[in-house]
Amino acid sequence: MTEKMPPRVRSRGPARAPGRVHWMELFFDLVFVAFVGQLAHGIHGNPGWAEFGTFVLLFFPAWWAWVNIVSVVNLLPGLSSRSLGMAMLAAMAAAGVMAAAAPHALGGRAWAFSLANAAMRAILLVLWLYRRRHTGGAAPSWRIWTYNGGTAALWLVAAALPLEGAVALWAAAILVEVSMVLVGGRLQPDAGIAGINVEHAAERLGLFVIIVLGESVFTVVTVVSTVWNPAAWLAGSLGFVVVALLGWAFFQYGTGTLNAGLERLAGRRDFGGIQLTILFMPFLLVAGVTAIAGAIATAIPAPFATLPLGSGITLGGGLALFYLTNAVVSLRFGQSAGAVLPWSIPAVALSLLLVPASRAVPAAVVLGLAVVLLLALTAYVELHHRAMARQG
Repeated sequence: MTEKMPPRVRSRGPARAPGRVHWMELFFDLVFVAFVGQLAHGIHGNPGWAEFGTFVLLFFPAWWAWVNIVSVVNLLPGLSSRSLGMAMLAAMAAAGVMAAAAPHALGGRAWAFSLANAAMRAILLVLWLYRRRHTGGAAPSWRIWTYNGGTAALWLVAAALPLEGAVALWAAAILVEVSMVLVGGRLQPDAGIAGINVEHAAERLGLFVIIVLGESVFTVVTVVSTVWNPAAWLAGSLGFVVVALLGWAFFQYGTGTLNAGLERLAGRRDFGGIQLTILFMPFLLVAGVTAIAGAIATAIPAPFATLPLGSGITLGGGLALFYLTNAVVSLRFGQSAGAVLPWSIPAVALSLLLVPASRAVPAAVVLGLAVVLLLALTAYVELHHRAMARQG
């Protein structure tokens, strides 16, 4: 008896359901593990204002490119598997060049960083024009050409300029894009932000946070493996618990809030709130987690010495930024101040106290204090949720 072959999978139909993430999107995200890792090295040790400024200057264009790719794919649920795959692979190649150029993007590789960003905008231009052609509900063609074509030209010209001129054009290109998004979201929300599938957007943000937390775990394991002594095991264990508790807080409580909050904002057509909580605030959360990982990596080789001031700032400031971002998002999602402020104010204040503590006690003790703080916050939120469940 001849065994029948399974039917051939067709790639012309939609690659995904509107609210689901496709595997190729996850594959695309993997390149950002490399990008985050490249930039995180710059804030290890004792970073100062120059290192922090460099981190933000280089990370925001990558974040903004990722947000734009996620947004246009979100608005194109009808893309075939082949078309989506080709778009993701092209974007992945551009992001990979950005990641490879990042360590010297303010030096000899500025041209490569510029060209990669220009390529990313060209890919976005094609996708937005595709949406306009096939749905008719996208923004006017002049806006698409200005938003992606015009900024692609700025990045392309920047590749041929000296560093100072290149950085000025980078800033101009990002300013144009951000301004057009903010203005367009208010004047023409139906051309973009109003059509966002919040289920897909929430899942994409959650998966990106997984990547950043995964990079943090990778950093801890790598440094412990390099040093490999009992002191490093102690600091590495404490650092792992810090990252694990951040993940617990986000995925046990944050993702549910994210889904419900975005649904609430969409229901009342608060498009400014959707922009804030999808496009901008997650950048601060991701930057905070990356900064925390840098401090942990600095503490592991010398856990019984005090942390450099820069690492103390990245640890305490990163934790404060993580909880401040969650508090702002929770308030914007409609949670009452009475529910948010009792945990957010102590979390931010106590996190910032880790900065002076890092100069007074050994690094391992500071990591231990961070663990205690996170455990206390986790216990508070857990008890609060149980109390609310009993009342409900």
